[in-house]
Amino acid sequence: NHTPSITTLASREVYRNHWMRVREDEILRSNGERGVYGVVEKHDAAIILQIDQGRVWLVEQFRYTIGERALELPQGSWEMEVENPEELARGELKEETGLEAAEMTCLGELWIAYGFTRQKQHVFLATGLRHTEKEPDAEEHDLMVRSFTVEEFEEMMRNGVIRDGCTLAAWGLYLLWKARQE
Repeated sequence: NHTPSITTLASREVYRNHWMRVREDEILRSNGERGVYGVVEKHDAAIILQIDQGRVWLVEQFRYTIGERALELPQGSWEMEVENPEELARGELKEETGLEAAEMTCLGELWIAYGFTRQKQHVFLATGLRHTEKEPDAEEHDLMVRSFTVEEFEEMMRNGVIRDGCTLAAWGLYLLWKARQE
């Protein structure tokens, strides 16, 4: 059934900057109830899983929204719509880790948090890694690159050291992809 259960009656932009747009919609639910829906719109993002010689490369950075440093797979978006998700993934990988990949495999795509934001994330596996110079932007001045064995990485996800939903989802897509390769 593709009939929407919510109808948009009116929409207004309440905030905008280089990275996002926030709108507030007046809605009508199928049960006749009116309501309000806030939506954050952001350009597509990419997340990159890079495994090299049994090690996974992660970035650690301060995440302002939660007020703490977090470990996660390199990920991000640009201040514009992206034609080629692989180009975005390669750009983010180089920017955050200084790594270039011989091969990029698309593992899938996901909605980051569609309860409130309209943002898609493209998931890539990077292999054949080569070190170059990092090119961090101003937001990433405190970013540290760290590598862990696959076992350490999985243990950090299990014990709550890594709680980034996108990193967890990317690992799940990787495991599904890997199972089909064998």
